[in-house]
Amino acid sequence: MQLFYNPDITDSTTEFTFNKDESRHIVKVLRKNIGDAVHITNGNGWLFTAEIFVSNINKCVAKIISKTFNEKHNYQLHLAVAPTKMNDRYEWFLEKATEIGIDSITPIICDHSERKVVKTERFERILQSAVKQSLQCYMPKLHEPVALKDFLNQDFKGDLFIAHCEETDRKSLKNELKPKTDITILIGPEGDFSTNEIEAAIKNKFIPVTLGETRLRTETAAIVACHSVAFVNE
Repeated sequence: MQLFYNPDITDSTTEFTFNKDESRHIVKVLRKNIGDAVHITNGNGWLFTAEIFVSNINKCVAKIISKTFNEKHNYQLHLAVAPTKMNDRYEWFLEKATEIGIDSITPIICDHSERKVVKTERFERILQSAVKQSLQCYMPKLHEPVALKDFLNQDFKGDLFIAHCEETDRKSLKNELKPKTDITILIGPEGDFSTNEIEAAIKNKFIPVTLGETRLRTETAAIVACHSVAFVNE
């Protein structure tokens, strides 16, 4: 199944016009003709099946013939992850976390962050591509980058964790996770969180955890955390 994404389509939409790039892809690459079916999601749970009635490389139009609402999983996973020095590593994390199942992501700027400026436009495209590739009906929410100290100054719900590498008292994340529970996990930069940041997080009720016995890269740690939550909720 080939899945398309458009946030503007709703359950009351009766026909849909694809943009020029998608129209060309449908007609030239997928070789879809009049009467063929395509599938669209709005990223909010709806999956639409549409039938093409105008097959043009510049303007492909389809009528909605069926729609299905997919319930979201019964927990919310929010990963706050420091941007990596190499942008492609963060993009890899975004892609894989979306495939596994994540609800929201916040790039956090930390004391040891080597990348302080983050442009999210390309990140949004990575998320959209991953949603379509993995045939999901929910688009993860990508928040604007924020300093960790500002991120901590908000009201959280559910269980809170900070994964770090300091040799202090830490619990095992896999032993702390509970199913059907909202979860926020902080993942630091290549140089790890600073001692002050760890202390600030703990003061804000974040539980310090370890993700295993080996030292993980930022993007690897984020994926391990994401998969651990998905596994507990299977």
